[in-house]
Order: sequence, then C-alpha cells, then structure tokens
Amino acid sequence: MRILHTSDWHLGRTLHGVDLAEHHAAYLDHLIDLARSERPDAVVVSGDVYDRALPPIESVQLLEDVLERLAAITRVVVTPGNHDSAVRLGFGARLFRDRLHVRARILDATRPVVIPDTDSDAGLLVYPLPYLDPDMARPTLQVWADVDAAGHRAPIARSHEAVLSTVMRRVEADLISRRAAVGRRLPAVVMAHAFVVGGQSSDSERDIRVGGVDSVPAAVFGAGPDAVDYVALGHLHGQQRVGPQDVAGPLLRYSGSPLAFSFSEMNQVKSTLLIDFGTEGQVSSTAQIEAPVPRRLSEVRGSLDEVLGRRFGSQRNDWVRVVVTGSRRPDDLVSVVKRAFPHALEVFFERDGGPLVARGVSRSVRDPLEVVTEFIRQVGDRPPDEPELAVLTAAYEQIRVDEGGR
Repeated sequence: MRILHTSDWHLGRTLHGVDLAEHHAAYLDHLIDLARSERPDAVVVSGDVYDRALPPIESVQLLEDVLERLAAITRVVVTPGNHDSAVRLGFGARLFRDRLHVRARILDATRPVVIPDTDSDAGLLVYPLPYLDPDMARPTLQVWADVDAAGHRAPIARSHEAVLSTVMRRVEADLISRRAAVGRRLPAVVMAHAFVVGGQSSDSERDIRVGGVDSVPAAVFGAGPDAVDYVALGHLHGQQRVGPQDVAGPLLRYSGSPLAFSFSEMNQVKSTLLIDFGTEGQVSSTAQIEAPVPRRLSEVRGSLDEVLGRRFGSQRNDWVRVVVTGSRRPDDLVSVVKRAFPHALEVFFERDGGPLVARGVSRSVRDPLEVVTEFIRQVGDRPPDEPELAVLTAAYEQIRVDEGGR
C-alpha cells in the first residue's frame, strides 16, 4: 500500500500582500502529476487546506477543481486544521462516496477510511482526526471521557494532550478490534493536525496555545506492536520527522507546507511525502518529492553599493528581504532597492555596529501577546504582572476560539 502525504496548503494566503493563487495552482498541478506517476492508493491532506475560516471564492473553486481531478485518479482523505472552519470544509461530506472523504466531525475520527488493496480487501486503515482545539472539542469528547467508580465521566483536562489522548484511546481500541477480525496486521495511518514536542516551527504558523501550552508529546499516538504505523502530521511548515526514533512505535512526520509563507522558511525544501507500507503492515520506505518553486525566497545583506552590485545578481527575481548596512541611512532607500529588486518584500536599514534603526517594509510579528506586552511596557514603563498577563492570555485565547468557530 502507498500514500501521498501533504498538508498546510493555506489556499487564499498572501505573502506580504502578494497573491499566491498562481503558485498554489502550480503546486496542485504538480500533485496531480505525482498522483498519476506514483499511483498511490490514497492522498491524505492533513489540515489547513484554507488559510482562514472564510476563504475567498477563488480558493474554494481551486480546491473543488483539485479534489475533482485527484478523486478521478485515486482516493483522497481531507481533514481540517486550525485555520479551517471544520463546518464549512465539511459541508456535504456525507454526500461524497468512495473516492473522496472529507472528515470534519470529531466523533467520526474513530471510523477509519478503509482503503482497499488490489484484491478489494481492506488494505489500509486511515483514521482522520480533525484539528482538536481543547476549548471547542472537550464538550463533544465528554461522551468518551473516563468513567470513575461512581459511574460519572471525569472532566477532560484543558489541554491538547488530553483531547488527543481521548481520541487516540478510541482509535487504538478500534484498530485492535479490526486487526483481530481479519486475522492480520492491517497497516494504519492517523492524520492529525498538532504541534508535537520536538517539532521545529517557523514564523508563519498560527499560535495554538491553550493554557500556555501548545504542544503534545509523541507518546499520545501510541507505542508498541498494537500502535498505528504512520502519523501524517500537519501544522508545522517545515518537512520533518518528530518523536523518538529508538523505540517501537509509529513513524511521525510532517509533510510541511508546499509553499514558503515567511522568510523563516526560505531554506526549507518544500515537498510531498511518499509513504510505502510492507507486507507486515509497517512503513517500508519514505521518499521526499520536492515541490516546484515558482519564485525563491532569499536574503540580501550588505552596503548599498554591495546590494546594488553584481554580487547579488542571481537574486534579482527572488522574493527578497534586503538589509542595507552602513553608518547613514541612504535617501529614498526603499525605492532605490525596489528598482534593483522588483520583488523585494522587506527592506531594512541596519546601522554598522548598532541596532536596526529604520524599516522600509514592516516585518510581521509572530506572537500577538508579545506585541501587547511590549505596548504595556512602553506605555506603563513596566511589563504586565502575572495577574494582568493571565487576563491578556485568557482574552487572546477566547478571541482565537471565536475566530475558529466562524
């Protein structure tokens, strides 16, 4: 059995105001070509299909087009991430048949998509977990909570680890039952959108902290011979393996995003993962297939003469971050740089031996709480104390919950 693993398309996203629709379309055409050439039994898309809960019409049409073309070649399984509206992405999912599966309902996570083998028997089980925000998932998951001695269901803790563990216990029980029923070790995949401990993040992933914690340990996905075989992760934009590599258990990998969405990703190799399963069920091989790069991201740094000279000639058509150094900020810096680098997205001036003193294009700040904290520090001449920080954190988390439900 074979799958293609991808995630974090973020359809509708822009890069410093630049429309990425053309670049998204190029990747999706590439994915179609991969599906034709590699002949996977399924393509799994592990969340953040869209960049926001209310995507542009053009993004909806682009998704409809690629799903139609993919489903004509192989089976497709899609789950929502933290950027998606699960309700909107999952609209009409019950009407889809056989080739296309969009799993957006939490309690459907333990009902696997059964991928048949060449004999039309069950060949691979895919358990699609939608993104589980603790505040939004706990009321639904309470029916699966542990029962105490008095017969009452214990409340589920307010954490990503608690909600994922609640679902994974059900997944493991279902998997053991299905393997026993067929008398063989069926390979199994879990699709999950989460920040697993040890993962390397970038500047473009949305903060998913709840109660100050955003990560989950790899152990929530199980270990030993009864565990799933592969965890197709989404959320982090750099392709990487996470979790322990010296103990028996599932292989956990992020496919990463197909495009770079910030300069922190400019050195990442964007790709799609090709995963093969052997006759005993376990992963037998993995391959990283590079995605097309319509326009590179790169950095240019030096004096104005160096920046405008031949040294950086090969980067003229890149999306660039330009840092001009010197003792005095050149006049009309941004316009001068833009004439040499028409696709410059960020332009900075940095004084020799000193801190950054001027900016041409604002750089996005990753953590909104840091912005608020710095504002309070500047206005009140002191950082927020612990009670104030707790109020700010609670307000920020509530805003994220409200946005996620739109």
